[in-house]
Amino acid sequence: MTTLLSLDGVGKAFPSGTVALRDARLDVRRGSVHGLVGANGAGKSTMIKVIAGAHAPTAGTLRWKGEEVRWRNPGAARNAGIATIMQHVPLAPALTVLENVFLGSPGPWRLQRGRRVELDRLLDRVGYAIDPDAEVADLAIGERQMVAILQALATGAELVVMDEPTASLADAERQVVFDVVRRLSAQGTAFLYVSHFLDEVLDLTDRVTVLRDGTVVEDGETAAYDEDRLVQAIVGRDLLAAERRTPAPVAADRPPLLTVRDLDSPAGVHRVSFEVRPGEVVGLAGLLGSGRSEILHAVYGADPRARGEVLVDGRRVRRGPRAAVAAGMALVPEDRNAQGLVGAFPIWKNISLPDLCSLASGRALPREGAERRLAARAIEDLGIVCPGPDAAVTELSGGNAQKVVFGKWLYGGARVFLLDEPTAGVDVGAKADILDLIRGFTAENGAVLIVSSEFEELLAVATRVLVVRDGRVVAERAAHETSEEELLMLANGFDGGGAPDDD
Repeated sequence: MTTLLSLDGVGKAFPSGTVALRDARLDVRRGSVHGLVGANGAGKSTMIKVIAGAHAPTAGTLRWKGEEVRWRNPGAARNAGIATIMQHVPLAPALTVLENVFLGSPGPWRLQRGRRVELDRLLDRVGYAIDPDAEVADLAIGERQMVAILQALATGAELVVMDEPTASLADAERQVVFDVVRRLSAQGTAFLYVSHFLDEVLDLTDRVTVLRDGTVVEDGETAAYDEDRLVQAIVGRDLLAAERRTPAPVAADRPPLLTVRDLDSPAGVHRVSFEVRPGEVVGLAGLLGSGRSEILHAVYGADPRARGEVLVDGRRVRRGPRAAVAAGMALVPEDRNAQGLVGAFPIWKNISLPDLCSLASGRALPREGAERRLAARAIEDLGIVCPGPDAAVTELSGGNAQKVVFGKWLYGGARVFLLDEPTAGVDVGAKADILDLIRGFTAENGAVLIVSSEFEELLAVATRVLVVRDGRVVAERAAHETSEEELLMLANGFDGGGAPDDD
């Protein structure tokens, strides 16, 4: 296979003095699936932006089809044949599938009937079926990912860079993405595949490159690696054993900290009841669209149509996020950038947000010095890798940004954590840190309700698991008495022994 893209000694330094890439080398061949892995802050995002034309390298050479290039902007890279699909897919929700696929294409795209024919051709190429007239707002996350792939192909891309494409997808949706990537690579399209799911990197890619501290520390044929070797290359230590600790059950006679009774919503929640005790982590396991996230948001009061009772420490909580926060609940949402952080604020302002009243000490406004000290403490305690409290949260890697979201609630007095995919889009090192944060929180008698598409993760941190299907809790298992296989069977509508449930 011929080489499409080469990075030779590429470096990137920012005016702040941060060096994000050092002497980076990478070769992506036509028709290959090339994995790129590394810890948060390792330089993956910077490398992607250099390839996509969003950052100009400060050292080294970028070659496209053998010729040295310096992209003036992302449009130049896209026009040359490089398409980038970021983790949070920037589609226009009010437009249709057809309109999104050709969004930004030259010409009066709303009026050209030929675009529908072209979309049919692209769908045939990827082996996927979707309604061209469906609004993107009505699509599942997995379907939106497919629209993004079609959008990339519509530009004539020869190299598609995919940044965490399956971070929020359930297993069935992941398999669809894998099948499409394999199909397109067989047709000659190259992929640079960035993922924190090492099992899928090992299964899907031909070659893998490992970044650490902005430097390429490993590069080779994927067949030569296993998960342990990749983990050690990424973080320099073995974290798998630490991740897989299933906690001991919490005594059943302890009074619950969180009680949910007959929770119901038109959003897809049907008479859900459960309890979470102090020191307990309860997992919600289900497939994408099962209603697990809807349950979490209804508990938090973010669903105004929800009905039922939510109690914290025996006291009923009025509906609405403000009342939930006042009662000691905290939501860590799936989309941390849009819902968990204020992008215009630096780290110190984000961390102090839930605690402004106590930091004000009777004043009209909080003391900035107190806010900064709180942020400095969080940065040290949580291991947030950043230049300092003044760093913009938009410049942080996924894992460090997630730690900021955790930090603002940990230091804001939360007693009940509602976690929606808390490790989505973070590397194995940050994932282990976040799971340890959860364990530390429950060790101080906090209560946690967690949603995760990774059943292995639920079993590593939860004491009990509630299986959700069609907006209902259909089964409950003690984490130490079940398995990923049983949870998957139950989530798919089987009784754990292979027989379908009656409903």
